[in-house]
Amino acid sequence: MVLLVGFTLGFVGCAEKEPAAPEPPAEPEAEMEAAAPEPVEAPEVEAAIDETVAVIEGWRDEELLDHMHAHAEQLDELNYALDDGDLEVAMTPAYWLSRHRTVNGLPDELQPFVDGMRAAALDVENAKDIETAQAAAQRIAVQCQGCHAATGANIQ
Repeated sequence: MVLLVGFTLGFVGCAEKEPAAPEPPAEPEAEMEAAAPEPVEAPEVEAAIDETVAVIEGWRDEELLDHMHAHAEQLDELNYALDDGDLEVAMTPAYWLSRHRTVNGLPDELQPFVDGMRAAALDVENAKDIETAQAAAQRIAVQCQGCHAATGANIQ
């Protein structure tokens, strides 16, 4: 009987509570828009990219596209292996990226990206642990993105 009375009082007490008044929605988006200035790229960087794009204009061909797709596939395989924690499997695509042939007719302006990609891939090969290999793999991606930006082939 005491249990029934306690249950009834608890139920009635909960039923009589007024719901909390909803808080007015904050408008952080408007504050964020006003506070964040638009990024501005330095004119000399922009000019260098424009100059490189002008040199590369018309250079893209099927051989280049196939070659770049091979890079992307190897980098994907490398990252999949690292995500699985398998440093040994990551060595095969890292080896390919560090030593494969350069596509014919590569403009001199792009060679630093190839060199940087190869050096980072070699760092993956020499890594003793997953974290070191992952950091090197990120540097490979940075080189790829830099080359895409320099040629006007930005891929998101």
